[in-house]
Order: sequence, then C-alpha cells, then structure tokens
Amino acid sequence: MKTIGLLGGMSWESTQGYYRAINQGVRQALGGLHSAQIALYSVDFEPIEKLQHAGDWQETARLLADAAKRVEAAGADCLLICTNTMHKVAPEIEQAITIPLLHIADATAELLVNQGINKVGLLGTAFTMEQEFYKGRLSERFGLEVLVPDAADRKRVHEVIYRELCLGKIMPDSKAEYLRIIASLAEAGAEAVILGCTEIGLLVEQADTEIRLFDTTAIHAAKAVEFAVS
Repeated sequence: MKTIGLLGGMSWESTQGYYRAINQGVRQALGGLHSAQIALYSVDFEPIEKLQHAGDWQETARLLADAAKRVEAAGADCLLICTNTMHKVAPEIEQAITIPLLHIADATAELLVNQGINKVGLLGTAFTMEQEFYKGRLSERFGLEVLVPDAADRKRVHEVIYRELCLGKIMPDSKAEYLRIIASLAEAGAEAVILGCTEIGLLVEQADTEIRLFDTTAIHAAKAVEFAVS
C-alpha cells in the first residue's frame, strides 16, 4: 500500500474529514484491520487566511510549498492539498515536490464527466467561485459549463465558510440559505452542484436536497484511496 500525503489544516475541521474518509475507504477496500498509511502536515490557518484576503498568493505559495516538501520528506507517495481554495497555488506546490499531486478539481470533474453531467453549479470561497484557477480548469480541461451564484449570494457563501464552518459552527439559518442558493443554481440550469469548499459538506448533504451534490472532500479522499491501494 502506498503512503498518502495530506497538506491540511485549512481548516482542520475538514482535514479530520479527510482522515476519516480515507481510513474508512482503505478498510472497505482491503478489509480486516487495514487502515491508511498517511503522512499529514497540518498548517496554522490563521496566517494563511490573512494572506488569502490580502491577495498575497506568492507568500502563501511559498509557505505551502515548504509544507509540501515536508510531507514528501515524511515518505508520502502522493500529495493532496486538503482545501479547494489553495489549489490556486497548486502549480507552485507541484514544482516544489517530485511526487504526484492529486488535484481536487480533476478528481471532481472526472466523476462529473463519467456521470454525464455537462452544466454544474459551484459553491466555495469567493476565490474559488470568482477566479479562474478552479472554474477555468473545469471548463478548459473537461468541457464543463460552470454556474456560480450572484454577487450577494457569493458573499453569503464565503462569509459562512470563514465565520462559521472553519470554526466548527453549524447554523440552521446558514444551512437554509445554502439550500436556497443550491436551488437557485438548479433553476438556472445546473444539473448538479459542486460543494467546492472542503467544509461545506459539514453543513449540507445529499439527504437535504433532491439536487445532486458532489462533495469535493469525499471525492478527493476516494481518489487518494484509489491511488494507495492500486
């Protein structure tokens, strides 16, 4: 079995979901008392969040590339960045390591395409919903048409992520708002909605709506399990 490298802590609320899902996946795949071989480096999110909102992606890339090198040095055979937003600096991180980076957008898009979905809604941080590092990859590499909420709803989605979900706060009013926004994306023609922030799955799940949801944390974790046991 290969060792899975995790670059986590952004936030740790979702990183623990990765750890659980990957270990459950390995146990399901191999049976018995098997669990995953994982090398995890968890960063302090506070300075990274400040750099994000200051737009200092160069320094963010430097910090995360250094952390990625530590994951590789710990014996990892691949790397997962346990956050959608920080895939903005995935190219810089890839350049800093020699092991393969399993990209969260690629894993998600492959599943969407395999299930015949062409037009998809995207929820995430404002960075993920508004910048091209994520949306552009989905459209240019996989031919997906990506819809995002309007400006007011994007602001609301972003605020809930940073002010609530990253702090482990699950608020019923916020869940209702997210479900309303998901419904609006479906009304605009989305065949499914990507939960494109690794914390969103803490708030809404498939049982909450008839609209198909693609939880990037679960998808990314499954890709890691596939890599490890193949």
